[in-house]
Parts: sequence; C-alpha cells; structure tokens
Amino acid sequence: MINSTLSRVTQRIIERSKDSRAAYLARIDAARSQTVHRAQLACGNLAHGFAACQPEDKNALKNMVRSDIAIITAYNDMLSAHQPYEDYPQKLKQALNAVGAVGQVAGGVPAMCDGVTQGQDGMELSLMSRDVIAMSAAVGLSHNMFDGALFLGICDKIVPGLVMSALSFGHLPAVFVPAGPMSSGLPNKEKVRVRQLYAEGKADRQALLEAEAASYHSIGTCTFYGTANTNQMIMEVMGLHLPGASFVHPDTPLRAALTDAAARQVTRLTETSGNYLPIGQLMNEKVVVNGIVSLLATGGSTNLTMHMVAMARAAGIIINWDDFSELSDAVPLLCRIYPNGPADINQFQAAGGVQLVVRELLKHGLLHRDVHTVAGFGLERYTQEPWLDNGSLAWRDGAESSLDAQVIASIAQPFEHHGGTKVLSGNLGRAVMKTSAVPADNQIIEAPAVVFESQHDIVPAFEAGLLNKDCVVVVRFQGPQANGMPELHKLMPPLGVLMDRGFKVALVTDGRLSGASGKVPSAIHVTPEAYTGGMLAKVRNGDIIRVNGRSGELELQVGAAELAAREAYRPDLSAEHIGCGRELFGALRSQLSGAEQGACCIKF
Repeated sequence: MINSTLSRVTQRIIERSKDSRAAYLARIDAARSQTVHRAQLACGNLAHGFAACQPEDKNALKNMVRSDIAIITAYNDMLSAHQPYEDYPQKLKQALNAVGAVGQVAGGVPAMCDGVTQGQDGMELSLMSRDVIAMSAAVGLSHNMFDGALFLGICDKIVPGLVMSALSFGHLPAVFVPAGPMSSGLPNKEKVRVRQLYAEGKADRQALLEAEAASYHSIGTCTFYGTANTNQMIMEVMGLHLPGASFVHPDTPLRAALTDAAARQVTRLTETSGNYLPIGQLMNEKVVVNGIVSLLATGGSTNLTMHMVAMARAAGIIINWDDFSELSDAVPLLCRIYPNGPADINQFQAAGGVQLVVRELLKHGLLHRDVHTVAGFGLERYTQEPWLDNGSLAWRDGAESSLDAQVIASIAQPFEHHGGTKVLSGNLGRAVMKTSAVPADNQIIEAPAVVFESQHDIVPAFEAGLLNKDCVVVVRFQGPQANGMPELHKLMPPLGVLMDRGFKVALVTDGRLSGASGKVPSAIHVTPEAYTGGMLAKVRNGDIIRVNGRSGELELQVGAAELAAREAYRPDLSAEHIGCGRELFGALRSQLSGAEQGACCIKF
C-alpha cells in the first residue's frame, strides 16, 4: 500500500506538470528515430563522424544496424572523484565492441570541486558550472550520431548538469556510470575537532593540513555525505545507475565488472534492441518523487533542493519546496552519515547501503515501486546487491535488516520521524534547513542579527570577540544573481566554536552550505535573494530574528510599517564580478532563477 502523503504529492506534481510534461514527451517523441540516428546524416556528415575510428568501428558505423553509444566524460586528474575515469572510455568501448556496438567519446565536461575552491573566488563559478556542464554535454550529443549515451560524472554540479543534458536528449537511452568512493581515512569527528582547534588558534596550519590530507587521501569521492555522495544515492534510487553501483570502491574487480555491465546495458535499451527505453520516458513524476524521498530519508545534501528542481524541469516536471516539505513530514530519517552522524559512506555501505534503504522504504509504501529503471521495470531490483560469482557479475538479495543500527535505522525505530530537510518561511522569505544534523534543542533560536555582506568578514569578527554572544549571523548578497551562490563552509568552524562556548547561534543566508552545515542551525538558500530585492536586504544589526527548524518559521521581528519604510541596501558588486574567470559568466549570472526555481539560467 502506497503512503497517502506520497500518493497525494505525486498526484499534485502530475497535475501541476500536465502541460509541460506533455509538451516534453511530444518533443522527445519527435526526435525519436526508427533506426540508428546516423542514418539521417548525409554521407559527408557521416564520414566526418567516423573518420577517426579504427577500421572495425568504421565498418560497424557504416552498417545501419549497429548502435553507436556516446560517452560523455567529466574526467580530470586533479579531482579524486573523477581521476578514476581516465581509462573508462577505453574500457567502455571494449565492452561495447563485445556486444556488437561502438563507443565514441562525444565530449568532455568541466568538473570543479567545491572543496578546492571553498572560500576562493572560483567558488562563485561553482553553481553556474552545472548549467555549463549541461550545455557542454549537449554540444557533444548534438552531432546526432548516437543511439544511447553513457555519462561519467560524480560530484556536486556534474551529475545534475549531466542529467539535464541527458533529458534534453531525452529520446536517447542513458546509463550513468559512477566510479565509487575513496577508502575511509581520518574519522570525520577527528577532522572537525582539528578544524575547530585551528579556528581557535590552538592548532597550526601544518596540523590542519595533515588532518585534511588524512581525510581526503586517495582516488574516489570524499567519504562524507555531501552533495557528491547524495548525487549517487539519488541516481541509484531513481534507477539511473545499475543496482548497487554507487558505493563500490574504484580500482576493484567488482567496480570494473559494473562498468562493463553499464556499457552492455545501454545497448539493451536502444531503438534497435526491441526494448527501447529513453531516459525522458524513464524519468517520470514517480521517479522524481522517489529521488526526493531518498534525499529526505538519508539526510542528504541541501544542494539537491535546487538540483532536483532543475533536473525535474528538464523533463517537463515541475516541483517546488512545498513538495519537499510535505514529503519530509511523512518520510522518517533512516541514516546517520557525517555530518549528521560519525559514520562515513563506507560504513553506510557496510551497514546495508542503498539496497537496505530501498527495501525499508518500499516495505512501508514510501517509494513508488512501479517505475522503469535502467535495470528493468520495478524498483525491487534495487534491493539487490552486486557481487562476483566465480569472477562473473551477479546480483543477490541485499541485507534484510541493518548490520549497524547506529548508521541505518528501521522505519519502526527511525533516528527522527521527520525527514532530514525542513522548509522555513516567513517575512524574510523561504529557506531550507538540514535539520538532520542539528540537535533538537538547537533548532529554535531567537536572537539579534549580526549582518555581513561577505563571508570573509566573519573570521575577523570572530577573532575579535565580536560574536561572543547569542546571535543570528546573517550573510547576505550570496545568492545566484549576486555572486553565483557560493558555498560558505568556511563559516562552520568558528560558528561551531561559538556553540561549544554555550552561545545560541544560527546562520541565515541566501548562499549555500551543501550537505556539510553540521550542527549549526542554518537557514540557507533564502529566496528571494537580497540582491534582487529580498527582505534580507533590509535587515539591520540588532534586529531580532527567529529561526525555528521545528515549526518552519523564518521571521524578522520588525513591524510591517517599519520594514515598508526601510530602504533596501544593495552594494556595488561589480568589482567582485571580475577575476578568476568571473567576468565570463556575467550573462549567465544575470539570468539565474531563484534557489527554489533551481537557480538555473537554462529555460526549458
């Protein structure tokens, strides 16, 4: 029996999206080909398309029956999560050749790391890079040579951007190919301890660097449950990965077998296979709701409250934060993964992983089981885990119950009865709080505002003792159109120290914090943003602000008449729009929608 809230929200999304979804499906149906797509090309076009191929592949592409599969890769060897992709194209081509298909690298997309750019000017390009990735992938796919696509990407903006591009070419089957997390390093609790010691001046830079290097130490995704690993969770539950593919380590035989299987599987979904399943049909309203549920049940990254909106819109499906909020009331928190617990993603995998979460949610009607996936119809397939049976890839039933109840709970005894994400609203606008990481007694704060226009001014204020009091730290003009909406993780260590000193502290910002807001109650993604006239632009030092992560209040305790009389402050940010490539993004920045609309410049 499907949960009544799940059913109601899904039906509301279907009704809201009726016209846009119908128009989208008509568009991808018009792009469909009854044979291989390259058959539509003139001889000169086709000759250009296979000129660089080896003779065997060239002959196969002259044959108008064999499938040509695009490979879109986010490989670079600076970022740990994407370095494993270096040899994937060749491996995928070999796997495709083995089943009579051809693989071509259709294009590469940028992949930047918020961990590297944190607190730097480059972070202001981060969110916009998602839309650039979508457009870059579209350029590669636009040659109309292809009958399906394999997408290689993992981290924060890369996966959502790739999904948006895949849905733009929604008439093509698509399989997403992860590369897995790094092995566990320094425990997250120890890393946080050293960071706070450094913020207090009790540890030097060398000690901090050693702690960070011991945490982020090898190839693979970072092991905390930020946006990268949340992406992987959601992609698997939405059926866009093979079952169990998300959290298998790089450079292991099982990972190699899953990569080969992904290549073979996409050929089974092409037009000529007789089992045609394009991604635009696969990703329907029920699949989107499943993705939201998996985000809430696991306490995932708040970035997905924007990315899911943009991804869904690319398929003609319209969702908003009310959908997240209503589902969150029905979906319990089943996981404790750092920053909302000490465990890392490898411990989550060992405790039962995605398969157990899917099993538990299905058992209680909190996921739609009647959906298409890249592995076949029905979400039950995703309760199975991959393994090597005498060297051959096979699937078997995953864990029936948690192997570590401190990491994955049952619905009968969840960590919280409310999902890990709360939507806040009031006269300051609408915002999101990741409540799963915030102790219940810290979720309600009413205190004077301390207002900043730059994240870089907070550490000096902290060091000068100006924040040693109960306060709501307001960091404004950090929204999409102001400066590209950077993440503000540098704020967490000093604000965490203030809480440890016994002060009641909250953060309110139109910027981002991803999945790592930690214990500080943070109302983020405030929309409308200050730069476009949001009420944050009228807040003054000393104003009382109420932040309530339980009831969902975000209220400036100033009378309506006084607020109407106040002039909104708007700084000149022109000097901050140049340098580090920021001047190249002016047109995109000015077109970004609000956070609740996906912070997107692409008009679908």
